[in-house]
Parts: sequence; structure tokens; C-alpha cells
Amino acid sequence: MPAVSSGKRFRSGTIALVGRPNVGKSTLINRLVGEKVAIVSDVPQTTRTRVVGVAHLPEAELVLLDTPGIHRPRHRLNEAMVRAARAALEEADVVFFLVDATAPLGPGDRAILDLLRAQRAPVFLLINKVDAVAKPRVLPLIDEARRLFEFAEIFPISAKGDPDFEALLRAAVARLPEGKAAYPADEYTDQTVRTMAAELIREAILHRTREEVPHAIAVRIDEFLEDDAKELTTIKATVLVEKTSQKAILIGAGGSMMKQVGEQARHEVERLVGRRVYLSLWVVVDEHWRQNARTLHELGYA
Repeated sequence: MPAVSSGKRFRSGTIALVGRPNVGKSTLINRLVGEKVAIVSDVPQTTRTRVVGVAHLPEAELVLLDTPGIHRPRHRLNEAMVRAARAALEEADVVFFLVDATAPLGPGDRAILDLLRAQRAPVFLLINKVDAVAKPRVLPLIDEARRLFEFAEIFPISAKGDPDFEALLRAAVARLPEGKAAYPADEYTDQTVRTMAAELIREAILHRTREEVPHAIAVRIDEFLEDDAKELTTIKATVLVEKTSQKAILIGAGGSMMKQVGEQARHEVERLVGRRVYLSLWVVVDEHWRQNARTLHELGYA
């Protein structure tokens, strides 16, 4: 994280990251915060709730809101995801609107811009994945975007590859209100360890499944026990799926798939909690969990 200095009094504010699914919002927030606060996969709609990440700079605190990709909802889960993204816009002092440099601006991008027209906060256009295209392809995209919306700033970036984001951070800090920090200097998210553990389990599943399976799974933590004497955390979790066929895929032949998922997730959670973890996973079929308001509430999606 660069040592950005505005030369003025301390600033603190909220920055919402919005865009279509899979444009790199979660990757960017992790880079800006310097810690893993949001899971990442190449599956669209990986982020399901608003995720808070806090970047602490010498003269500013940036409260970054990673949001679900804005899309046309098909289930109550998707409706809750879109509501979370829209609610984040209401809180924002600055908006980072991310687009994919490898794809033309489409109807989804234009629909989000229509939402942004009603916002008072300045909007930065972040053209992500510029490392994946030739530079001459970026300029027409910038010209088209300028015709569609009056952006406060435009930054071509690579969320994965840029060594730092100093220019972007300087511009963002300059737009934030003066004020005290809202979070202690050693806190980088408002998520509980329990919530982050559930997301790390889901991430391990996303990395190993395709087609409809990633969208049809959810993870519920049933037991989270910390034994300080043994320096051991015990986690028992249920993985919800919608079909028996999906359950069979997740378990795998002789339990091979679930063993791989459990090993990856356990290592990630151990890094999170800083101690040994015993992880037990159970797969359960619930055909309508994405439409069940009570289940969505229990999972933290509503």
C-alpha cells in the first residue's frame, strides 16, 4: 500500500465498488486493503453480500465496499444481492465503477450507469484488466464511456498486476470528507471470523466446480469452537445444494472432491485464525434454499 499523503487534515469516507459480475471488484479490494477480505473466483456472482474492507493510509481511512455484481435477478438470493449493491451506493462518498477492458460496454454496464446518474457521489471509471489487451483498444473504450457518463476520474488499471495504485488512491482521498477514522488501525474488515470461514469454504468449492453447481451452493457454519488450551479451532459446516446430482458431484468418488475442498478450506482458515483447524463438512440437499427467505436470512444473505 503506497504512503499516500494529501497534505491536508485526516480524511475518512466510504468507497463503493460496483460493476457487472466478474469485472474484478473483489480482486481490487483485496489489493487495496492488503488483506484477503473477499473471496475470488472466475465464477460470476461470487460475491453475494456487501463486504467491507478498510485501507489505512497515513492521512486517510478508506472504507471500501465490495458489492455483488449488478445483474437481472432470477431468485430471491439474486434480488438480495442486487439490493446490497444498491444500498452500498447510498452510503458512498465515492463510487468506483469497474468495467472489463477485454469486453465492450454492454447493456449491463449502461443499466448500472443509469443507477449512478441518481447518485450524488463522484464516480470514478476503472477500466480493469488492461494488461490483457493492447493499449490501442483502451482509448476507444474511454471515449465511449465519456460519451455515456460524466466521470470524475478515469483510471485504466490491472487489479492483479499493478504494483501500486497511488494515483487512484490520491484522487480518491482528495474526494473524501475530513473526519476521524471509523475503525482501529489493526482492523481491516467488519466481517466475523465465522463468516469469513464460511466464505473460504465456498471459495474452495467454486474453484473445483462448474456449470450450475457454483451458483447452487451455500455454506452454513453449524459449530465454531475455539480451544485456547489446545490452540485448536473446530468448525462444523453444512454445504447446501439444490439437487441430488449436485451433492454427488461435490462428494465425488469415494469422497475425493469433498476431501480436496476440505483440505484447501482448512489451510485457508488456518491462515485466517492463526492456529490449527479441525474442519468437518456435510452436504445437504435443499431444493429451494435460494427462494426461501428464512434460509437466506440464516445464511446472512437477506
